[in-house]
Amino acid sequence: MLYLCSMKRPLILISNDDGYQAKGINDLIEMVRPMGDVLVCAPDGPRSGQACAFSATTPLTLTQRRKEDGVEVWSCNGTPVDCVKMALANLCPRKPDMVIGGINHGDNASVNTHYSGTMGVTLEGCMKYIPSVAYSLCDYRADADFEPLRPYIETITKHVLKHGLPRGVCLNVNFPLLELQTSDLRPQTYKGMKVCRMSLGSWYNETSRCHHPRGYDYWWMVGHYQNDEPEATDTDRWALDHGYVAITPTRIDVTAYEAMDDLKCLMFNV
Repeated sequence: MLYLCSMKRPLILISNDDGYQAKGINDLIEMVRPMGDVLVCAPDGPRSGQACAFSATTPLTLTQRRKEDGVEVWSCNGTPVDCVKMALANLCPRKPDMVIGGINHGDNASVNTHYSGTMGVTLEGCMKYIPSVAYSLCDYRADADFEPLRPYIETITKHVLKHGLPRGVCLNVNFPLLELQTSDLRPQTYKGMKVCRMSLGSWYNETSRCHHPRGYDYWWMVGHYQNDEPEATDTDRWALDHGYVAITPTRIDVTAYEAMDDLKCLMFNV
């Protein structure tokens, strides 16, 4: 049971899919801890690509990793969604004011939304009717520089804590990788933020076949991403490609309402 929380301060629950040791989640803790009490429950190792998976047949464990004024860090042997479920059921003394996924080491824009364990964290929080945000940087390096993200994460987090989000809506926030300026080797700055829709994209050449010396074949999941609407200027992919922070409001309800009328004919053909 978590005892760090004062009822006068917001409670922020954080998880990720890179593991509790990742630089992204530890930098995020330092960015948001002035805004409230922080409870972290994150996987005990990398869990990328887990999406909304949860453990139905594997027992789960919790291990406390860190405890100090206003911050507690726990790890769980399950998926990112397991971490949120376990924290809500066993660690939080009350319903959190906000759930944050990230900061992810890598791109979670476009169709990556559906594969992302970082978004799994955020969708799980949203399904529990908690304002939830995912933060991702398009940089897969373990030592990625998250400092340029700080003012944007502070602004977005403060806004959501104060105003909340519509019921059933969470935010998928992606930051482009900033190039270094050749003059002084300092990173460029973002051009600003854009609220945009998820772009359509495809992955291809997704498996790489290898032959084991013991005589059998095995495969690695790899792949290349293709933007299927490169001319569209209202998408997250366009924003990232042009130096903007992409904010995509994302719904839990995935019903295709525009297709419902076309399918009603099925009721009369049975």
